[in-house]
Amino acid sequence: MAESVIQYVLRRLNEIGIDDVFGVAGDYAFPVNDAIVEHPAINWVGCCNELNAGYAADGYARMRGVGAVCSTYGVGELAAMSAIAGSYAEHLAVFHLVGAPNLPTQEGRALVHHTLGNGEFDLFHRMAESIVCASAILTPQNAAAETERLIAAALYRRRPVYLAIPSDVSRAPVLQSAPPVVAPTSDPEALAAATKAVAAALNDAGQACVLPGILLRRLGLQGAAAAFVDAAGLPFATMFADKSVLGEDHPNYIGMYVGRLMGEPVRAFVESCDVVMMLGAKLTDGNSAGGTVRLDSSKNITIDHHRTTVGTKVYRNVEIADLLRQLSEGVSTRAQRTDIRPEPLGPVAGGDQDPITADQLYPRWAHFFRPNDVIITDTGTSSLGLALAQLPQGAEFHNQTLWASIGWATPATFGAAKATPERRLILITGEGSHQMTAQEISQLGRHGLRPIIFVLNNSGYLSERMLCKDMALAYNDIAAWNYAELPHALGCHGWFVARVSSCGELDDALTTADQADNGAYIEVITDRYEAPQMYKKLHENVKSFYNIK
Repeated sequence: MAESVIQYVLRRLNEIGIDDVFGVAGDYAFPVNDAIVEHPAINWVGCCNELNAGYAADGYARMRGVGAVCSTYGVGELAAMSAIAGSYAEHLAVFHLVGAPNLPTQEGRALVHHTLGNGEFDLFHRMAESIVCASAILTPQNAAAETERLIAAALYRRRPVYLAIPSDVSRAPVLQSAPPVVAPTSDPEALAAATKAVAAALNDAGQACVLPGILLRRLGLQGAAAAFVDAAGLPFATMFADKSVLGEDHPNYIGMYVGRLMGEPVRAFVESCDVVMMLGAKLTDGNSAGGTVRLDSSKNITIDHHRTTVGTKVYRNVEIADLLRQLSEGVSTRAQRTDIRPEPLGPVAGGDQDPITADQLYPRWAHFFRPNDVIITDTGTSSLGLALAQLPQGAEFHNQTLWASIGWATPATFGAAKATPERRLILITGEGSHQMTAQEISQLGRHGLRPIIFVLNNSGYLSERMLCKDMALAYNDIAAWNYAELPHALGCHGWFVARVSSCGELDDALTTADQADNGAYIEVITDRYEAPQMYKKLHENVKSFYNIK
C-alpha cells in the first residue's frame, strides 16, 4: 500500500529525532491528528492551548535539536505564532504542521469557519512566512520533495518551518519520491583559508579568549567546542543568553561576561584581549548587558553557523563544525593562563524566621542544583538572579533571552521534560510569567513527569517595575492567586507543595523537594521590590539608556 502524505511526513520527522508532537486537535487537522495517534513511534501530546503547545515544542527542540507542533487552520495556527516566532529568534528547528480545509473548499472560496469570511485561504500561510525559514502547502505530487526541502532548511538554518496539509491531501498517496536530506559541507578552499586566518590571528595575539554562544548547543557542538578550547588552551567566558553552553566546571571557564553590571575582573580581561573569538554567540541586547559591553569589532573573530569573519575578512560557506574540527587538529596550544575565576553568588546566609531576600534566595538555589540538571527560567528577575550561579557538571541553563516572552518557561519545561524524562527538570518562574501559562503544569502531572517548580511571588511584574519610570504604576500589579493550590486543582496528585516566606521554611522545602519521589511545587514569597544585584545594576543602566528621570 502506498505511503500517504501524512505518513511520509511523520516517518521523516521521526527519522530526524521527533518522537512526540505537541498540539491541540481541530476539525481541519483531524486527519493529521489521527495519523499521529496511529503512528507506532510518535506520540500525540495534547496541550492546553496552541501557544503552550508551541512553547512545549520549543523546549523539546532545546533538548532534542528538533521539535514539532500541530494546530488547526486559522485560529489554531495564529495562536501558536508567537511561540514559533520565539523559536525563530532563538534558532530552534520546530516543525509547524497545520491541518487546512480540503482543496474543494479552498478552490470554491467557501465561507467556512476559522476564516475571515473573504474566501482567502492562503492568508495565514502568508502571515507565517515571516517567522519561518521555509514553508509549503503539500499536495500528493510535491509532498516528498517539499518535506525534504523543509527538513533541509530547518536543519541548515536551525529555524522553524511551516507545513500546511489540506484535510483531503493528508490521506492521499505520495505520488513522487525525493532524495533524502544531505548534510551541508564546507567549501574546501574557504574552509582552509578560514582555518589558516583564525589560527594566525590566535598565534599573533598576546592575549585571547573565547565567548561560546547558544548556536553551539543548537547544533550539538558543545563537545567539539570544548575540544577546541582544550587544544588551544584558551580561557572562555559566557554572556547571558549563552550561560552553560560550555560546562561551568571547566578549568578554562573564567565566569560570566556581563559588561559593566558585575564581574569587573572578567570584563576587564575580555575587553583587553587582543583577540576575542565569538563562537556561535551574538551581541543581542540581552547579551550586551544594558549596553555596557564594549568589544572592538576589529579584534573579533566571529564564527557563525555558515561563515567566519576575521577582522574585516569574511569566509563564506564555512560550516562551524568543520572549522572547529580543523582548528582542534591544527591549532597551537597557548601557554596563556589567567588567575580569574568565576565570581560566586555568595554563601547561603540567614535562617529560621528571617524573611527571604534576594541575597539569601539565589545562593540557596545555586546550592540546590545537581550535576546534569536542566534549569529553565523565565526571562526576568529569576534569570538575572541566577546569572552568576556557577552550575555543576553537565547542568544546563535555559532561558529565552532574545524573544523574551514571559510565560514561555512553564510549557517549555513540559516539552523539555517529555524530551528528556530521565533528567531532573527545575523550573524557576515569576508569578507574573506563570499566570500566562500556568495551566500547562496539568500536563506535567498527566504524563507522570516530576519537575521541581519554584514560583517566585513578589506581587507583580518586578521585571517591568525595574524597567519603567515608576515602580509603583498600576499596570505592573496582577491578581493574587493561591499558587500552592494549583497543582492539586490541575490534577498533579501526590506532588510535594509548599508556600514559604522565611529562610527556614525555604530550607525545609528544598530538603523535601530534593528527596521527593514525585513532582514538587514551591511558592517563594519575597518583598514586592526585592531584586537581585544584577537587576539593580541593569535598572541603573536602563534608566540612563531610556533617559528616565
